[in-house]
Amino acid sequence: MTAQTATTAVTTATASAGPTGAPARTATRALLTCAVVASPLWASVSLIQAATREGFDITRHPLSALSNGSLGWLQIANFLIAGALLAIGATGLRRALRGAPGSTWAPRLVRIGGIGMVAAGLFVMDPADGFPAGTPYGQPATLSWHSYAHFAAGSVTFTSLIAACYVLGRHFSRTGNRGHAIASRVAGTALLLGNGWAMTGGKAGTLTLAVGAVTAMLWVAATANHYRRTR
Repeated sequence: MTAQTATTAVTTATASAGPTGAPARTATRALLTCAVVASPLWASVSLIQAATREGFDITRHPLSALSNGSLGWLQIANFLIAGALLAIGATGLRRALRGAPGSTWAPRLVRIGGIGMVAAGLFVMDPADGFPAGTPYGQPATLSWHSYAHFAAGSVTFTSLIAACYVLGRHFSRTGNRGHAIASRVAGTALLLGNGWAMTGGKAGTLTLAVGAVTAMLWVAATANHYRRTR
């Protein structure tokens, strides 16, 4: 092969590869955008409702309880949309992390968390402890099957998000980003402790759970945004 022929071949290959690479990067950014949007959407819709819906007290009621009542469809839709966006966004995270430490499990755990949110939206917990307004105070004597399913979905979501944050912490530590590594572990620990305190019946446990869940989810969004800008 002559030098001219070789140059022509390389030029042709580059020209054909260029358009392929650009759409791939655009698709990855679009997928990452889903993960960027999911958590702030869920947090803002949940917290606005928590502050405005009659009878709701975030120190006594979990954010999931907002799925009950005449406006419950808002929180159900919030879970379904945010969960779907998170699951879709995990594909973008997998592409962005390809070949790096944690590239397999971080996206996988984020996807599981998103699927768990969708399930939590489909299976609504029982009204309890004065919410919605008019509901007797205290916990119901028996729980419905869909309430048990909701709690199971919530456990899957929280566990996967905690694990995802710790895997991301290892990823950032291995890649030399100490600040992001610390933030990842802080986010995971916030949800671990917040959920643990709520599970033990600690005072204002629903508040600590909300803080932990929002913190971990927003960190996943921040991580997706980091790679959306840098990759």
